[in-house]
Amino acid sequence: MSDHDNEHRPVRRVLWARLLLLLPFIAMLWVSSYNSVEPMVAGIPFFYWYQLLWVLIGAALIAFVYAVER
Repeated sequence: MSDHDNEHRPVRRVLWARLLLLLPFIAMLWVSSYNSVEPMVAGIPFFYWYQLLWVLIGAALIAFVYAVER
């Protein structure tokens, strides 16, 4: 029975890391929070660079969760 408990322990240990993967979805579903033109960065409206920033953050979060699970 102790072998069975050890199989599920890593999943519980990294559950918090997997929950981090929900952040990009929540941020992108809440459109009213970034539905504006200002502030502009290098002439790019906020609406576009905010979404691009979350693509990069999402990639970093996936790399972090992958490292934690290894």
